[in-house]
Amino acid sequence: MANEEMKKFTTAQLLNFCLGFFGLQFAWQMRIILSGPVTEALGASPLIFGLIWLAGPVTGIVVQPIIGALSDATQTPFGRRVPYLMGGAILAAIGLFLLPRSGDIAALFGESAPVWLGLLIAAIMIWVIDACVNAAQGPYRALIPDNIPKEQHALANSYLSFAIGLGSVIAAGTAPFLKYAFGYDMSTNAQFTMAGLAFFLAMTWTCMTIKERKIKAEAKEAAKEEEKTSFVQNVKDFFKISPEVGKICTMQFFSWIGLMSMMIFFTQYAVHTVFGVPDLNIGGNVKEIYADQMVAGQYFSSICFAVFNLVCFLVAIPIGKWAERRGNKFVHIIALSSMALAYILMAFLPNKISVMSAMALAGIGWASTLALPFAMLSKYIKSGTEGSVMGIFNIFIAAPQVLVCTLLAWYIDKARFTMENGLLNNHWEHAFLVGALMLILAAITAGFVNEKKPS
Repeated sequence: MANEEMKKFTTAQLLNFCLGFFGLQFAWQMRIILSGPVTEALGASPLIFGLIWLAGPVTGIVVQPIIGALSDATQTPFGRRVPYLMGGAILAAIGLFLLPRSGDIAALFGESAPVWLGLLIAAIMIWVIDACVNAAQGPYRALIPDNIPKEQHALANSYLSFAIGLGSVIAAGTAPFLKYAFGYDMSTNAQFTMAGLAFFLAMTWTCMTIKERKIKAEAKEAAKEEEKTSFVQNVKDFFKISPEVGKICTMQFFSWIGLMSMMIFFTQYAVHTVFGVPDLNIGGNVKEIYADQMVAGQYFSSICFAVFNLVCFLVAIPIGKWAERRGNKFVHIIALSSMALAYILMAFLPNKISVMSAMALAGIGWASTLALPFAMLSKYIKSGTEGSVMGIFNIFIAAPQVLVCTLLAWYIDKARFTMENGLLNNHWEHAFLVGALMLILAAITAGFVNEKKPS
């Protein structure tokens, strides 16, 4: 098997391959939608909420490169990547189960427990979830150059986008569907439990059905050398691969500032800007008065994320096929531009119809960002270093999120205004103006990437 050429994957094999990513995204989507309401109910301000969100980028910067390099050099009877995929899924499932129960866990310490203990527990659970998602994500992406021929890399990454879209649609749409179809209110606890089970079961299926190719002797040696080399040296070598790698990384950096400006703050924007709920931490009985609007805003956010990811689900594979004909760069520029336009619409037209329509348009950019930058980079990966390269590349996904979680969160925390009823609120819509600017810069940077057009 080590000496066999990679065979093209069939449609059925590609669908089976991406099932684990379906579960991973199902879990992460639930964490995106509901972590804001959970932490706000425990007393988190916009800045504190942003700092808690640092879990994703910090663990991404630290965990993914380390896990990626380790998985390159790992040799077990189960494969190189499988131990990291299953370990991440199991621990993340536990974190998802405990996160919405943080207040109940804090109550076990009695009345003398500090009021911030529940928020601290929630923050720890979010850090556990994000670390485990990152631990699984890098090795999963590395399975593509490991096992799938280069001419199918764009298509394979598009299938992952397809799985991400489908997982997100079902995660976001289940509770609203049960509410509007059957009148059943699915609790936050139940939604997080469902997400944990989806992650664990889907990843288990992938690990049981995907047989990793054995790497050739020279690839093993490359992995061993990669493991011995310092992280700093690995990063230097990464940028020496080609001048185009730096351009792709810069493009990715701007893209993910734009993406996370929406991902982190959209639910709060839906609740506080679209549905007009004031700051819940200003005291009094505000939480009780606006309880119904708060729930309605959460449901609306879930529906919008379902629409956003439904579009991603529908266009993911066509984008991959279009990129095979016209080139990754051309298609990605169009997709990023469409997402920037969607953000501008949300910033200036915060009503339910325009916001939902804009989220549908933004889904095109999401599908492209999940696939085409990885396809562009994969052309420069040396055999045996796939996990390490994907881990380093993830820095340019994670690092921009740090800026969003700190600087943008701080700005929104300070950007307060008085509503017509005299209560205070924050300018959550400003996140979309920042995001639109970053996506435009990403599209401009993509234009400088020298990419050979497909023959």
